[in-house]
Amino acid sequence: MIYIAKPYIGEDEKQAVLRVLESGMLAQGKQTAELEARFAALCGVKHAIATSSGTAALHVALLAHGIGPGDEVITSSFTFIASVNSILFVGATPVFADIDSQTFNLDPAQVASVITPRTKAIMPVHLFGQACDMGALQALAEKHNLLIIEDACQAVGARYNGQVVGSFGTGCFSLYATKNVTTGEGGMITTDDDDIDEKCRMIRQHGMKRRYYHEMIGYNYRISDIHAAIGVAQMDRIADFIAKRQYNATYMNEHITSVITPTIAAGCDHVWHQYTIRLDGDRDRDQAVQQLNEAGVGTGIFYPVPAHQQPYLQEMLSTVQLPVTERMAKEVISLPVHPLVSQDDLELIVEQVNTL
Repeated sequence: MIYIAKPYIGEDEKQAVLRVLESGMLAQGKQTAELEARFAALCGVKHAIATSSGTAALHVALLAHGIGPGDEVITSSFTFIASVNSILFVGATPVFADIDSQTFNLDPAQVASVITPRTKAIMPVHLFGQACDMGALQALAEKHNLLIIEDACQAVGARYNGQVVGSFGTGCFSLYATKNVTTGEGGMITTDDDDIDEKCRMIRQHGMKRRYYHEMIGYNYRISDIHAAIGVAQMDRIADFIAKRQYNATYMNEHITSVITPTIAAGCDHVWHQYTIRLDGDRDRDQAVQQLNEAGVGTGIFYPVPAHQQPYLQEMLSTVQLPVTERMAKEVISLPVHPLVSQDDLELIVEQVNTL
């Protein structure tokens, strides 16, 4: 089976973890600080704050910006549920805008249509490794005096017009096991704002600026140096990881002819967390998935039920119809694109997909 995702863990990561274990300093420390510095440099920002997960990063970022009850945050329904849950965690209301069928990302025109006096922020989700239309979204944010909290959990290293995601507002990343850069479990917040940096660090550690002096309500959202050491080793190879994903995606785009292949938007450097095809019309996705799996090609469906159709959100929020989102949820299939996919694997994937 060619797995849909497979962490690329080598000798460097193993030795890095072993050094931390042998040091006896396992909690958040020097390796965490090193990972934060490397991440800030990657994104071209002043600060990066490591957290225990991407979900924690989103939660902390929203809290640091003072978003809470009575506020609305516009985001995508076509995303992992953590994007939406983080808004609910702070007592704010998620407001869904529809997406563009070519990129799977927020459609700025649809975002504009749902802005109200209660809107406090836009949370663009850079889905599958491609940046949203940040030019249009920044223009909306400036016009309406809105914050931008980027959900860049799937887009480490992606660029929009040469600018790295996570630098357009406050960026939030996931370092989960399947992500392009992993710490096993972990997350990261990026910002140029000194005040937001300080608040995020306090919220991450029980509201402390100094040990045992608690200035605000906080959480235990720290990452360990064991996890951070893996991430530091991964950062040494991020350029190679991205290049291999881009090669794999380009090969499949050039050779797959039976389905709708992914689109790279103008000005975007896609980093291909997922390579997502579409079965248009009335074609049977379940049958296609079964056929590919039986042929040894792993698949994933991200996401079969959009957030606005999840039962608990339907009970909580007003009814919304998102026709593009709902159609994409029925058509998408993701294929293996990770760096461990070999040339032989690529040829098998293309061969099997072209029989659909």
